[in-house]
Amino acid sequence: MTEIAASAPAFGRYAPAYDAMRRKLVPCFDAFYGAALRLIDDWKTADAFRVLELGAGTGLFSAMIRERHPRAHIRLTDASDGMLEQARRRFAGDPCAAFAVCDMETASLEGPWDAIVSALAIHHLAHPAKQDLFARIRATLAPGGLFVNAEQVLGPDGAADERYVRFWLEDIRALGVPEEEIALAGERMSFDRCASVEDQLAWMRQAGLTDVDCAFKSWRFAVLSGRA
Repeated sequence: MTEIAASAPAFGRYAPAYDAMRRKLVPCFDAFYGAALRLIDDWKTADAFRVLELGAGTGLFSAMIRERHPRAHIRLTDASDGMLEQARRRFAGDPCAAFAVCDMETASLEGPWDAIVSALAIHHLAHPAKQDLFARIRATLAPGGLFVNAEQVLGPDGAADERYVRFWLEDIRALGVPEEEIALAGERMSFDRCASVEDQLAWMRQAGLTDVDCAFKSWRFAVLSGRA
């Protein structure tokens, strides 16, 4: 069983409450997603561009893209059918949204895509699987296509990573996240296989992506991007 498939049941159980807690569990929510969206806005090559979201969950990130780019064609994929059911409800009646239950670690990305995006999902893959995915993303993007990964990352060393976790716990408690929700987040985080910004940028370059950058970082949250 792949890393993604193993985590799907835990995320499916949490699907109905996922969006309500996301803002508090990502203390830099607006700046984090805002940086990812600004990269897409700046890159946009046409009104009706084609987007693949990997690990789309409830469709939160795709909905943000849709609000800014109403003519974009978006395919939302996730290993959890429970998560995607929430996304289907969110996009009900939208003819430019499609859905597929699939494991990004093993499934074909099909394409070509003008943009491939992901938010808080790729860190569930083991590091070799991340590297393989970056290579498949590069191969699937149309020329000039954009990859944006709004991600949870490790610190550059153990001391920094411990500090990131401590700051995150301080911040979410200050935002009023109850201890039972923190425990549930801990259950989901048991599936995390985070990597540092430096390692991921290197893997993206090795995959053949260009203009590789970390456009935003706030402790354990970072926005990474590259182009085909």
